[in-house]
Amino acid sequence: MIKRLFDIVCSLIGLIILSPLFLVLAIIIAATSAGGVFFRGVRVGQYGNSFRIFKFRSMFKDAEGNGKWNVGDNDDRITPIGHFLRKTKIDELPQLINVLIGDMSLVGPRPELQVYVDMYTEKEKPILDLKPGITDWASITNFDQFEVFTKAKDPDEAYLEYFRPLKLKLQLYYREHNSFLNDIKIIFWTIYKVISRTEKLPADIAHIVEAYKIRQAENKHSETGREVAASREITLTYGGFSN
Repeated sequence: MIKRLFDIVCSLIGLIILSPLFLVLAIIIAATSAGGVFFRGVRVGQYGNSFRIFKFRSMFKDAEGNGKWNVGDNDDRITPIGHFLRKTKIDELPQLINVLIGDMSLVGPRPELQVYVDMYTEKEKPILDLKPGITDWASITNFDQFEVFTKAKDPDEAYLEYFRPLKLKLQLYYREHNSFLNDIKIIFWTIYKVISRTEKLPADIAHIVEAYKIRQAENKHSETGREVAASREITLTYGGFSN
């Protein structure tokens, strides 16, 4: 009850304060490309219920998906103003509307696409018990996600192999330690990250991230070892037949 009241008050105040910025951006978006001001993609919310998210439209009309779900700055589906909106994360601000009407909360696991929710294991499905949010520990940790997608050969593969596993770990951690005080802590850390662009994280979150990176490095080392062993076996088996 306290969290919902906090969401209503903060989202309403935020929308009022940001309304001049929203008006300017709405005019620019509408004037520079066809397709409306807002992007209203379908996302999976609490208990698996779908809803339409509010974002400033940063891609050309009907561009979501089309074989690519994750977007880097070099994606030709992005509009001219869209590059700025995505880099600054200003495209996310209209989600305050979703918070106000109750689809989302200020803090909670980021709303996901159905294609990725369908991949949830039984251990990961409890994430859906929570109302999705504008920010969470995963959002703060993966602050450079857009830049990585820009450099990646395949942004979707980068998301699945690196970002998504860590994201799910942090979302499960949030669920296990869900409290109003932790939400306030996440909000302050989000503001701090946006302003400072620091890579610093709270000690408990940094520990999870470091453990994940170590595990990932070990897995990569094991895979390399198996590849080398397989290569040697092939050489020993067929080496006598080489010219």
